[in-house]
Amino acid sequence: MRALVDVTHPAHVHLFRNAVGELRNRGHAVRVASREKDVTTDLLDAHGIPHAVLSRKRAGPAGVAREWAGRELRLLRYARRFDPDVVLSRLNPASAHVAATLGVPNVVFHDTEVAGALDRVTLPFAAVVATPAEFDRDLPARHLRYQGYHELAYLHPARFAPDPQRLRDHGVSPDDRYAVLRLVARDGHHDDADAGLSAAAARTLVDDLPGDVFVSAEGALPPGLAAREPPVPVDAMHDLLAFADVYVGDSATMATEAGLLGTPSVRYDAFDGVLGNFEALADYGLVASTGDEREAVDRARSLADDPDAGDRWRRRRRRLLADKIDLTAYVVELAEEVGGE
Repeated sequence: MRALVDVTHPAHVHLFRNAVGELRNRGHAVRVASREKDVTTDLLDAHGIPHAVLSRKRAGPAGVAREWAGRELRLLRYARRFDPDVVLSRLNPASAHVAATLGVPNVVFHDTEVAGALDRVTLPFAAVVATPAEFDRDLPARHLRYQGYHELAYLHPARFAPDPQRLRDHGVSPDDRYAVLRLVARDGHHDDADAGLSAAAARTLVDDLPGDVFVSAEGALPPGLAAREPPVPVDAMHDLLAFADVYVGDSATMATEAGLLGTPSVRYDAFDGVLGNFEALADYGLVASTGDEREAVDRARSLADDPDAGDRWRRRRRRLLADKIDLTAYVVELAEEVGGE
């Protein structure tokens, strides 16, 4: 089988990187198309995955339109040369359009109910769309639901074990108290530019949380916080999260990652959006979501000061893992099923 994997965001690298290796180990030919956005290409390089950069992130609506029009044409040429049997992507219009043009099935992995227009220009062209079981809408095409989350493609115990030595090698002691704060750029298709955690709240967290507070950001760090950037390489961020006392921030992905690693997790969402994944994670007690910035700060403080919080989260994590699947195995099986039809 010949599989084309399109990754346009750092989260997509993590979603597919283990599946790329598994598919190759099973004798399939795999090509990866990439995009220069945040640390996407850095992650691919760090994990030793060869890739073809087809576009880079551009600013503003006009820039985005130009980028994606050009990307679609370059992806079409790239795919024609490779002649895939299946195209794997997260919600991505270029992949869906190119696959449909070539008469190749596109398997779309999707977990965001508020995708809006991106749904409408992508899913009608997809052969299969796979979502977590908690996804609260029915979708066009062949809609499959699985018991898991995108983050379990790389954080399931079958795929990841935190390595304390990787932290020590970069000057971080896993035994010391520290927190991780994540600030996203708020420029995604489902984001509102004014909905992120404020610079004032970030500074309060840095000042008030015990121990070091490592601040990770998609864009530039707020004034005065540049020295707080994590000292570990991008492919060691999950090791950093796993040994943290608490995670807090406005990144839905990193809030999920922290919870699935057994790290007390507070997610700030200005609109307190109702998403199926977070309702389920709240039921397990793994992620505390709030639309109140002050409450997010107070919850993070409380968890950081609670010596039993880590043990509670680890027990809750074990309960969730008993109910969920290794998503990489599912991605590989589904790719083989659809690509072999």
